Amino acid sequence: MSKGDAAELNDFERNRSDLEDLCKRRFFFRQGSEIYGGVSGFYTYGPPGCALKTNIIKQWRRHFVIEERMMEIEDTNIMPHPVLKASGHVDRFSDFLVRDCQDEKKFFRADKLLEDLMDAKLKEKGLSEEKVKEYTLVRNQADAYSQEEITEIFRRYDVRSPESGNKLTDPEPFNLMFPTPIGPAGLIQGYLRPETAQGIFLNYKYCLEQNGGRLPFGVAQVGKSFRNEIAPRQGLTRQREFTQAEIEWFVKPTAKQMRKFEAVSSEKLLLYSSELQLSGQPPKRMTIGEAVESQMVNNETLGYFIVRTYLFLTSIGIKADHCRFRQHLPTEMAHYACDCWDAEIETCYGWLECVGIADRACFDLNAHAKAAKVDLAFRETLEQPIEMDVLRLKKEAGVTMMKAFKKIGRPVKEWVEKLPQDELKQLIADVEAKGQAARTVELPDGALEECTFLPEHLQCEVKKEKQSTVTFTPGVVEPSFGIDRILFSVLEHSYYARPKEENDGDKQIRAVLRFSSNIAPYKMTILPQDQRVQRAPKYAELMNLMQNEAAEMGHTCMVDDSSATLGKRYARNDELGIPFACTVDFTSLEDGTVTLRERDSMVQIRLPAAEVGALLDDLCLRRKTWEDAQTRYPVQGK
Repeated sequence: MSKGDAAELNDFERNRSDLEDLCKRRFFFRQGSEIYGGVSGFYTYGPPGCALKTNIIKQWRRHFVIEERMMEIEDTNIMPHPVLKASGHVDRFSDFLVRDCQDEKKFFRADKLLEDLMDAKLKEKGLSEEKVKEYTLVRNQADAYSQEEITEIFRRYDVRSPESGNKLTDPEPFNLMFPTPIGPAGLIQGYLRPETAQGIFLNYKYCLEQNGGRLPFGVAQVGKSFRNEIAPRQGLTRQREFTQAEIEWFVKPTAKQMRKFEAVSSEKLLLYSSELQLSGQPPKRMTIGEAVESQMVNNETLGYFIVRTYLFLTSIGIKADHCRFRQHLPTEMAHYACDCWDAEIETCYGWLECVGIADRACFDLNAHAKAAKVDLAFRETLEQPIEMDVLRLKKEAGVTMMKAFKKIGRPVKEWVEKLPQDELKQLIADVEAKGQAARTVELPDGALEECTFLPEHLQCEVKKEKQSTVTFTPGVVEPSFGIDRILFSVLEHSYYARPKEENDGDKQIRAVLRFSSNIAPYKMTILPQDQRVQRAPKYAELMNLMQNEAAEMGHTCMVDDSSATLGKRYARNDELGIPFACTVDFTSLEDGTVTLRERDSMVQIRLPAAEVGALLDDLCLRRKTWEDAQTRYPVQGK
């Protein structure tokens, strides 16, 4: 990373308190239930923050749902126990918790303590290359250790309570879901959903029908998720109630090529592969085409969505040099996943994971199909039937099996006959290797029976059969966006302080939020030059004309007609990130023209009030640039 980048990161840290003050003072967000003292991990968005978040989600929908022709659903926030049992959340959705040995009411998330300790050690002077590599490796793997591994690491580095310096208890798993009873008797166990993804998997078969039974296709969902975080901190970056925007892209597991991939293959990204992390090396900038070709990124579909994620983030104001993609380590990745990458954005808290892009294979659909006893397989009709060699149970083996298993003999035989070819081959191989093999067989009444198969039960013959269809469970590539973290990153990447002018006695920092016009909470503010202009009947006419035209095009405008000087009013609208300011002056009262000021350059142009709405729409939707506007209309200066 260049010195310039490092300096800019220091700016993120240096600006942190000023930005926090601005966000609180202008009510972008505040702690939830603050008048009662608040509870950590819950936040309320005020008018500008709510509008900013709405516009980020609107841009997300435009970028993914509309441009990629996806479907969108809205599922429930509360899910019954069987759904989250099948998905694995009931048993495995945990973080490791440690407690202060002297005060067990104080508890901490183990991996975050370890990351903080390694960050502190990496700042020590005079470190050898070996120590830098060691600390970097431990930090990179902090949330990938097993319970036994992280316990040993805590003992090795003598990790203590950050508040008291006391010893800590051994790490223990803590399930992050919020349980909630359903119904007046509370007999149905439910949970607030920990992610929006499961609702998409539950409705996959219905969305497949809506897509005409064709693959591939994508389904999106935006909504609240809930996680009972151990020790939420760092503001919006770790909440107990937060907004996710998730996509499940269903695809044939053996056909993950992407028609659109070639168009993005030359896009250069900062990639941090697991190999580079484990060797203590820095990220590498390369094209996504090179990454897929070298198998650093598993397949074209995954690579395509990595690029689309990058383009979305930069379209809303994330600085390209401060965005990277980090691959999950082998110990960090779920056993069923093919490949996983996180979009990380550099902030005052370091590199912040904001998007996860994972190839989840067929795990979720298989899990729900098995638990709900519903067929979620996809049947692909072949253009030309193919002749295949298939294993079929011999008649005498079927008779032997029915006799051996007595009352349940027939359903056990039918269960074996319906086994997929790969599972049947594995069963035969296990029997040949050990002389017998056990399997759990589901009987027609739903009962499960443990059955032990012998060689005489599995005598098979190879038959040639014509197949006109191929049956498989679709794989899934999942981009999952943390909207609140992205919003926080946008705030940091947009913030800067304008240099004060000489003889300016104002002590307050001249803060500016350089929001992209497509996500700015308000698109324009209308300002009368002074109270005399405001009192003129023509002013109300011009103001209503511009406000109404902008509103008809879907753009929110504010009016600042306070008695403050024009310069101060410009400044306080700049800190709300409003990209354009329209001033009605004495000339306006004479000829109906107004000045339009662009926030970052502070350059003004003069144009008829009747044309402001159309120009604002063109600028916000990026059909025209500010340079185009200056070419068309006379420039008035700053």
